[in-house]
Amino acid sequence: MKTHAQAVVIGGGVIGCSILYHLAKLGWSDVVLLERDELTSGSTWHAAANIHGLHDSTNISRIQHYTMQLYKELEAETGQGCGVFQPGSLYLAQTENREHQLRLQAAKAKLYGMNFHEVSRTEAERLHPLVDFDGIRCIMFEPDGGNVDPSGVTNAYATGARQRGAEIHRFTPVTATEQQPDGTWIVRTPKVDIATPWVVNAAGLWAREVAAMAGLELPLIPTEHQYFVTETIPQIAAMDRRLPSVADRDGEYYLRQEGKGLLIGAYERDMRFWAEDGTPQGFGHELFADDLDRIEENMLRAIARVPAAGEAGVKRVINGPMIWSPDSNVLFGPVPELTGYFACCGIIPGFSQSGGMGLAAAEWMVEGESKMDLFGWDVARFGHWAGKDFTKARVADQYAHRFSIHFPNEERAAGRPVRTRPVYEMQRDMGAVFGLNYGWEHPLWFADAPGATDTNGFTRQNWWEPVGQEARMLREAAGIIDISNFAKYRVKGPGAEDWLNALFANRMPAKVGRSCLTPLISKRGGIAGDFTVTRLAEDELWVIGSGMAERYHQRYFRAVPLPAGTTFTSLTGAVCGFNVAGPKSREILQSLTNTSLATADFPFMRSARITLAGVEVMALRVSFTGDLGWELHCAAADQPRLYSALLGAAEPHGAGPVGSRALMALRIEKGYGSWSREYSPEYWPQEVGLDRLVKLDKPFLNRDAASEVMQKPARETLVLIEVAAEAADATGGEPIFHKGRGVGRVTSGAYGYSVGASLALGFVRDVVPGDEVEVMILGRPHAARILPAPPFDPDGQRLRA
Repeated sequence: MKTHAQAVVIGGGVIGCSILYHLAKLGWSDVVLLERDELTSGSTWHAAANIHGLHDSTNISRIQHYTMQLYKELEAETGQGCGVFQPGSLYLAQTENREHQLRLQAAKAKLYGMNFHEVSRTEAERLHPLVDFDGIRCIMFEPDGGNVDPSGVTNAYATGARQRGAEIHRFTPVTATEQQPDGTWIVRTPKVDIATPWVVNAAGLWAREVAAMAGLELPLIPTEHQYFVTETIPQIAAMDRRLPSVADRDGEYYLRQEGKGLLIGAYERDMRFWAEDGTPQGFGHELFADDLDRIEENMLRAIARVPAAGEAGVKRVINGPMIWSPDSNVLFGPVPELTGYFACCGIIPGFSQSGGMGLAAAEWMVEGESKMDLFGWDVARFGHWAGKDFTKARVADQYAHRFSIHFPNEERAAGRPVRTRPVYEMQRDMGAVFGLNYGWEHPLWFADAPGATDTNGFTRQNWWEPVGQEARMLREAAGIIDISNFAKYRVKGPGAEDWLNALFANRMPAKVGRSCLTPLISKRGGIAGDFTVTRLAEDELWVIGSGMAERYHQRYFRAVPLPAGTTFTSLTGAVCGFNVAGPKSREILQSLTNTSLATADFPFMRSARITLAGVEVMALRVSFTGDLGWELHCAAADQPRLYSALLGAAEPHGAGPVGSRALMALRIEKGYGSWSREYSPEYWPQEVGLDRLVKLDKPFLNRDAASEVMQKPARETLVLIEVAAEAADATGGEPIFHKGRGVGRVTSGAYGYSVGASLALGFVRDVVPGDEVEVMILGRPHAARILPAPPFDPDGQRLRA
């Protein structure tokens, strides 16, 4: 066995073997995989192994599409069969919302050249004559859908990796992972110790135990999951072709052909956890006792849809474990607090995603960053706040609602609240409806009375009009927005300015009281983040950024060493904040402070420490609403006092509290981008209008990558679009077509309440301002026009008033 390797992959399931294969494919042949038992032990061997291409997330659709195409290439490359069956998949919609979802996916498929389209009932009955299509509103067909052989796929990856020089050692448990002073690792086994710069945790059911060796606690918990296979069904035995699988998600089951019978599985509401305190070390190829009574309701719905299934006996039942994260997505990427530790744990649709997931992991390690923005998978989306109670509650909800639609703007209540601010109860009593942002509760909107909850759907919901009232109030008078969930950092010491200049692309403010906006550049030259930096003293600067990306951005902050005597401190928990914005914001705030807020004394993009209603605040004249306004940041203990004073001063002016949904609508009226939507490592500075903030005449993190991409023409351009929409607004992901040809996609959308128009931000190519386009809201074309300028305050006069 090797004693040194470029990477050590722990776990010989389908994901671990895919990562090993793709590392070798990208040129790292000196890599090793360690498996405690036999390959496929754990969850891989008993998986139903269905494959499908379409997902609500565009990038996950790309990953699944790549994976589906890869399997036949793997067979040809390695000579190892993957057991690929691709008779297609039928997707059924029983409800209007499911129809909206499927039509939107069909529109995306058209944009990205994927094969997913509507078929008539007659055609569907020809494809699958055993299905009763009564009550079905819409039927989509994915010709490449199907299933694979779990063992075949895993061994194909393993064979391909070995052919490229990788080593695989079975029956070699890892007993310790120890980080060395230089950041590299020693991976200890009973046979040999291996030194490596990269440890990859792909340990599946044992991911928690492997993580604990490195001092990590991952938010994961296993559950039981059942499916069964019927005896031979005569109608299937008589056919000369394989039947397509059936995705009847409103029925909460999945169904496909297996041999001459059917395989039927379900995610039941009466779910069961397993091994909550740790996966047994001796577990491998075992199964649990059958418990079909738990999925009886799901089975009956499947039999009603395919009556032949009810006439066949049960041949075998598979009841095995799966391990879940709180949102049922993989925990993926380098752990921000550790050098060289890569997580890839908690994968549910492993055989639909294994190829693309392995490629993205290999890109990240070999090239420094994956080509696609995968923040929705990033291990950094959860922090220490995602403890065992939260994880258990969320996994229970995710499992029981596995086939429920995840609607735009939907906020699920399971496991909450986790983290609250001092004014949480005060806001709740005022009628606040809360959302979750990196564990923090924050007001989405304010109802007339406490106890209101969101309704969910693709069309405008119960919060649409109250949010409009808040947005109009702010534009006409003022609004008070809780921005405590923004990430806040203090950099203090003699090297503070130099460190920030070495980190960020813009030049840092040189004078006390000055502020700047700055991008953070990713490894490939894209936008890893956007920040406001303000100088409060000669040796002290504050940095404000995206709250949900706080842990994600630690990777970049750690990449630039701090100068001696300089400190970097997160203030997100200790400091709360409000944005008071709108034409009367100055008048409201001036009544609470002796500091002059006149434009001449406190112009746009300036900051100062002031006293407001007896509370010391850091006041920064900027507002994400695009209106006149100030951000006010105070100690958490002072938040209730400050909030009460602001509300009291605002009331005589017809102003009051505003939630984050109104803020999102207001920023779109102004055409402002938002991180993870318009700003992403996938997008270059010139494509999002931030190139003017990238100062190539100074060194900064990933400057060479920025310089290289900025010499190229923009591939797409960020634009603001007005849409003729009445029942629903764009939310993100909707394709954009021009004269029947796909030209882009929406990244954010909302109704512009103060301008009286449905608006969307998106990336387009080959079109210009003034062009008429079609935006596929609800999967159907809506007439739209690319705007030459934002409809609200295009010249910034209100902002700078």
